[in-house]
Amino acid sequence: MSESLLSRPGDAVSPPGPTVSFGFNLGKIPDHGEDSDPILRDGPDLGLLAVFDGMGGAGGTVYETEDGPRSGAYLASRISRDVVEQRMLQLLVPDWNLKGAAAAEDLRRSVEEALQERLAALKAPKSALRSRLLRALPTTMAVIALQRTHRSGSRWLAHVFWAGDSRAYVLQADGAQQLTTDDLREPSDAMDNLRRDSVVSNAMSADTAFHVSYRRVELDGPFLLLCATDGCFGYLPTPMHFEHLVLAPLTTARTVDAWSEAVQREISAVTGDDASMAAMAVGADLSELKDLYATRVSTLEQQFTGPVDAMRQAVERAEQELQVLRQRQLDDTQQLWARYKTAYEHYLHAPEAEPQPEPEREPEPEPEPGPSDQVDVPQEPGSDEEAS
Repeated sequence: MSESLLSRPGDAVSPPGPTVSFGFNLGKIPDHGEDSDPILRDGPDLGLLAVFDGMGGAGGTVYETEDGPRSGAYLASRISRDVVEQRMLQLLVPDWNLKGAAAAEDLRRSVEEALQERLAALKAPKSALRSRLLRALPTTMAVIALQRTHRSGSRWLAHVFWAGDSRAYVLQADGAQQLTTDDLREPSDAMDNLRRDSVVSNAMSADTAFHVSYRRVELDGPFLLLCATDGCFGYLPTPMHFEHLVLAPLTTARTVDAWSEAVQREISAVTGDDASMAAMAVGADLSELKDLYATRVSTLEQQFTGPVDAMRQAVERAEQELQVLRQRQLDDTQQLWARYKTAYEHYLHAPEAEPQPEPEREPEPEPEPGPSDQVDVPQEPGSDEEAS
């Protein structure tokens, strides 16, 4: 559950503010997860939720700390979380309209300084390996700072800050909307991003310039806000499945804790990464949220996730049938070859015949010359025959 922010006297007359909230951090390796615990704070007119995902690939360098060896990603997410929470509690007050652009720059500068100071304190030798993918203490961030626009009103301002590919969402009665834009080297929409693994192009770190993006959105209660790292949504078939994963357990949950635990089970069953989430509902209690989203869950199942799941199951059955046919093809072909092979390889395996010696031939007698075979030899002058 969330912690309370400062509130003003007399707020009981206002429409409900943040009423239901939960957060969790699921680490794949106990005590070494690179997501930090989420930020979750609320008051009658304010709300604050955020997640931080240390980037294990870019920040895989291991440092010796007082708590033992820790990766740069592990340290970065926790340092950034503490700094952002401290700064936002100072900036986010009921009687002052938050200046979003200035707050984004404040967060960027504060986090950068804190990460650089910690890197210097670690006294780590510089790596001889040079790569634009390597960073010192890198982490993503997604933050929603919530303010009521008028003391007794139901309209709210959501100030959204982010760096990297962690996301912020709002879920209203008609569906989910993504509030952040993934900072990727090859940007695309949420569906394409599930199918390809693009490199994060902007993340907070100690040694690389970065920026904190900002967006302001006006909302009318009731609604549900989410901040989530990519371990929550990045291993699902579609963005529609993420909305269903969050809302479907709500329809049967008897308590907020039961809702949170069900969402965690669903994520743990599919994710291949650390996963953290912060959720905050505004303007409705648990029972009212069930009523608010019951129709939406049914619509998702009938029009979106249901058809996708049915097609996926049909493909799986076809692939299984194809595999059976391929095996049958191999077996039948092998049997037919075995029948054909004996004759086909007859000369390859038959023993070679021993060569037989040729019989000796008797020499043929030379023919005696006959009369016709005699030849007159001319005599030279002065021979004995001419002298006689």
